[in-house]
This record gives sequence, C-alpha cells and structure tokens, in this order.
Amino acid sequence: MLEIKDAVAVITGAGSGIGEAFAKYWVQRGGRVVIADVIPENLSRVEKEIVKLGGEVQSTLCDVTKEEDNRRLAVLAIETFGAINLVLPCAGIIKDGLLLSTDRETGKVNQKMSLGQFQSVLDINLIGVFLTIRECAEQMINSGSKGLLCLMSSTGSLGTAGQINYSSSKAAISVIPKVITAEFFRRNLTGRIRCVAVAPGYVATSMVKGMDGKALNKILDDVPIGRLIEPEEIASLVCELFRNEAIAGEVFFIHGGLRLGSRG
Repeated sequence: MLEIKDAVAVITGAGSGIGEAFAKYWVQRGGRVVIADVIPENLSRVEKEIVKLGGEVQSTLCDVTKEEDNRRLAVLAIETFGAINLVLPCAGIIKDGLLLSTDRETGKVNQKMSLGQFQSVLDINLIGVFLTIRECAEQMINSGSKGLLCLMSSTGSLGTAGQINYSSSKAAISVIPKVITAEFFRRNLTGRIRCVAVAPGYVATSMVKGMDGKALNKILDDVPIGRLIEPEEIASLVCELFRNEAIAGEVFFIHGGLRLGSRG
C-alpha cells in the first residue's frame, strides 16, 4: 500500500471544483501538491487556503491545451519536490448543445452544433488530459517515481443527450487506463506506475448547486441516494485508488446509483 504522507500530487483544474477539493483533502492527509489552473485569481486563492491548512504547495498557471505549459508543470513538480506520485487532471469544460436542432413548426433543422463548440471541449477535456499525463508520466519514469495516473471521466461517458462533445471526450478518457496499463505492462512499468479513471455523477460543485431548484430536483429524482455527490467523497475514492496498488486499468463510477432516466 502506498502512503499519502509526503507523496506529491499534480492537479490541473485546481482552482475550483473537484480539483480544488482534492488538493485540500490531499494536504490534510500529509501529501504535497503542485496545483495548476488557467485562472490566476482562483489559483492564488486556493494556494493561500492550502497554506492556511499547513500544506506544502507549489502553484503555476497552465493552459492544458499547450504542450509547453504541461511540460513546465511536470518539470516544476520534480524540481520542487523531487517526485510525482499522483497525477489528477481535473481541467475540463462543458459547452452543451444538440447535434441538430429542429424548428417546432416546420420540423426542419434550424441550428447545429458548431465545429468550434465540439472541438473546444475535446481540446481541453481530451487533448489536455493526454498532454498532462504524457508529460507527467515521462517525469515519473525518469525520476524513478512510483504512483498513479488518475483520470477524470464521467457518467456522461455513457452517453447523455445534449452533450455529444462532452460525452465523446469522457468516453475517450474511459479507455485510456486500459491502453496505458497495456503499454506500461510491456515495458515492465505497471508495477510502479498505474493508471485508472474515476467517473463521477452529479457533483455538488458551486456551479451545480447554483442551478435552478426545479432543474436540480429533477436531476436528483434519478439518483437513488437522493443527493449530489460531495467533492470530498470523490477525493476519498481517489486516495484509496492511490493507496491500493492492486488496482489498475479500470474505470470506477461514483454516482450514487444514478439510473440515467430509469428507476429500474
């Protein structure tokens, strides 16, 4: 079993949501963090709050769609703490919309999802993750670090209407752990560096909690536990996946039994 104390986590999208919650959860258990985000004020706030918690933290601005930013992030972790033990790419966006929308009266198409709307989500949610784990894994291998690449998929990977861009990106993320595990197995690396994915359902981030009450209640109608998933519950799962070295190559859903429109 791996120990969290003194272990180094690299977290993108750490200026809010799951990334922020995990960074704080990790340092409260003795870990050290390198946090990255594209919004400087959010990054600065989280860094200060982690310092108040007594945590060891290094922060850097990072656009995950840029190769050089991801390279600098990975190198910074090694230069600052000497290792990378957990990589958690939380940077992501949504730009929901239908593939094709039709006019109620004529039945003809009056709007369609633009290439930009589709591409921008894949650029951050998929290509950004690829670049982050590629650069961090390289530094892990070269530095002799031991640990986990933990990707953030989603229940949206199962296919959610109005999210063809987001669902496509998260479905792609879901297959990456199997591919990396197979590749690292061939290079005798899997005993040292594992890869998994976590797939949350509806999470109690500020954005979700700020939704219209009726819309939120409709969502919760399909969640058997009757509430949103707390970010700290996701953090707890990620920590257990990190500690348990028998776990590799799989996707772990954490959604409160979400039925996706069917009560079963």
